[in-house]
Amino acid sequence: GAVMPPEADTCVMQEVVTRAGDVANIPSAPEAKIKFKGQNTRDRGEDIKAGAVVFKKGRLIRAAELGLLASLGINELSVYRKLRVAFFSTGDELKSIGQPLGVGDIYDSNRYTLFGMLHRLGCEVMDMGVVVDEPAALEAAFAAASSAADVVMTSGGVSVGEADFIRVMLDKMGEVLFWKIAMKPGRPLAYGKIGGAHFFGLPGNPVSVMVTFYQFVQDALKTLQGRTDIAPPIMFKAKLITPIKKAPGRTEFQRATVSTSADGSLAVAVTGDQGSGILTSMAAANCFIVLPTATGNCDAGTLVDVQLFEGTI
Repeated sequence: GAVMPPEADTCVMQEVVTRAGDVANIPSAPEAKIKFKGQNTRDRGEDIKAGAVVFKKGRLIRAAELGLLASLGINELSVYRKLRVAFFSTGDELKSIGQPLGVGDIYDSNRYTLFGMLHRLGCEVMDMGVVVDEPAALEAAFAAASSAADVVMTSGGVSVGEADFIRVMLDKMGEVLFWKIAMKPGRPLAYGKIGGAHFFGLPGNPVSVMVTFYQFVQDALKTLQGRTDIAPPIMFKAKLITPIKKAPGRTEFQRATVSTSADGSLAVAVTGDQGSGILTSMAAANCFIVLPTATGNCDAGTLVDVQLFEGTI
């Protein structure tokens, strides 16, 4: 890290130099491992030129960015505050962990997967628990959430069942901008506004929650965080190990694992049954197999599109 003398233009590594008192003996070029002028030196300004823009507005500050800012002596900069996201699950059958289960009851898993995905994006999360399927309770929950958060997110209650009141509440308290997507799993996805908050109504099935979050909600939240460095998901081709059943009509996201074969090519296989309530299909996976709307059944050996779970951040 020392400053070079004005008359020097190349540096020889200490390991190949011998010393006799105050005299350093430098071997000839081959033994000194010198191949070109300027070797083992660092020019002033070689990292960032004078007048260059270091980071543009909307850049995510990660480990490398923190180090680069420190190297410039910058210890303070303006950033967006954390995005506040309030979320709750709906359903009379849902119980939080620690509560006893009655006949027909299940533990609510969606709030925990949402917490994990929101925390990974750097959001300030506000878990509002489970809200029963009653209009008055839902109205109160929406009012509290929309007044405290930038984004309100629910799971369940956006289908067409008798106890699915989310759409009714949105029509009363805000607006629905779109509802239902031609995808599987995750068709009953809603987006709208409630008060000053954005609203995402996710399906109730656990896998559908995660798929719709990855495909729609994640990039929307990044945009609301002020980020401008959002790139399309990384997609690549891999050879299908086992056959896949699919009916044309909707884009399908099958949970899978991608790995490198013995010959160096990429291979992908689904993680068992693909039902929208089978959360183990997500836990065992590292990617989606993305099957376009018009695609039908796929035989083993077919090249399919693969999208990594964590390949976009």
